[in-house]
Amino acid sequence: MKKLALHWKILLGMFLGVTFGFVMSNFEGGKELVQDWVKPFGTIFINSLKLIAVPLILGSLIKGVSDLKDISKLSKMGGKTILIYIITTVIAVSIGLFLVNVVKPGNSISEKTRKELVGNYTESTQKYKDEAANQQESGPLQALVDLVPENIIGASSENKNMLQVIFFSIFFGIGLILIPESKSKPVKDFFDGFNEVILKMIDLIMLAAPYGVFALLAALVVESPSADLFKALGWYALTVLFGLLLMIMFYVAMVYLFTGKKPKAFLDGIFPAQLLAFSTSSSAATLPVTMERVTEHLGVEEEVSSFVLPIGATINMDGTSLYQAVAAVFIAQAFGMDLSLSVQLGIVITATLASIGSAAVPGAGMVMLVIVLAQAGIPEAGLALIFAIDRPLDMCRTAVNVTGDATVSMIIAKSEDKLGDPHEKKWDDNYEH
Repeated sequence: MKKLALHWKILLGMFLGVTFGFVMSNFEGGKELVQDWVKPFGTIFINSLKLIAVPLILGSLIKGVSDLKDISKLSKMGGKTILIYIITTVIAVSIGLFLVNVVKPGNSISEKTRKELVGNYTESTQKYKDEAANQQESGPLQALVDLVPENIIGASSENKNMLQVIFFSIFFGIGLILIPESKSKPVKDFFDGFNEVILKMIDLIMLAAPYGVFALLAALVVESPSADLFKALGWYALTVLFGLLLMIMFYVAMVYLFTGKKPKAFLDGIFPAQLLAFSTSSSAATLPVTMERVTEHLGVEEEVSSFVLPIGATINMDGTSLYQAVAAVFIAQAFGMDLSLSVQLGIVITATLASIGSAAVPGAGMVMLVIVLAQAGIPEAGLALIFAIDRPLDMCRTAVNVTGDATVSMIIAKSEDKLGDPHEKKWDDNYEH
């Protein structure tokens, strides 16, 4: 294992985890054994990554903003970053709507299958409906209110409050820029050291990545519903997956067009982060690895990556937005509804805004989907139709989210003349310095 590069170790862990899960599913008590003795190690691995997500954002963003040394640079880079993120999100939603209207996967769902799924997942869907209802009851400016934390310690206690942590980090970094350098230097030195410590913690955690991935996928396989349900929803899943593949192709084309980076070099550089995103279904948990790959293997200078990537992990959910568009129309088709063009345009707007407010954690897309369904007048009970296969698709769309973050960071770096040659950096693929 020591001679293998990290992405090969993760890939091997994924393969062995799926194989082990299938084998244990065929033995009496196998499912319980995996749940009790294997799954906890996957949970520990995810928790360890989430553990350092907030400290990483605090350290990297404060360092990144303060290193700009000029407010005009901050506004210029921030404006371009958010604009490109919004554009890619709108494109993702549009691709999703186009595909689902062409393929019409909802026509393949039988009445019997629909009733079975609704019966099996009513309790689970109710949880998401309740959470989304709380968000819908909020006023039109509640998003702005939620952006500013009343207590940074409290905001940092939950990864779903990442936007608040980002707001504080940027605000703090701006404060460092505006005070005399003699006063700011000790604070900046502290956060430089703090950032290095967090990166070293990432090195140590990543040594366990293949084993964590093994545990996660083994548990996923033994807990999956029957194969009949997957077959019934196959067209829906294929529609989402094809849309996500188109987004990957779009990112590759954007990178080549704006930076000149060849597709293979780009995909090789971001591959370990994609695999980890696929395994954890969390952009926030994958953020530490995404930052390392983009900085050390794709040539983006830390000044850009430490600013663009944490923001992207929170507001840039292209894969999730595409999935919400496909899922909303698919559910409508399953219920025999014919959505007008104006309703589908509403889905574009709602899904785009929902992706910005969606937490970078597993399952968050399902909560935001309820809001999209409500806006379009689609029965929320239809969530049960897709709940059975949401996790595997969540894994795929998270990998797309991470790829989008890397793409935008490279485009921004190129526009700021901060895109260098990664071969000049000294970094071992096994994360050993």
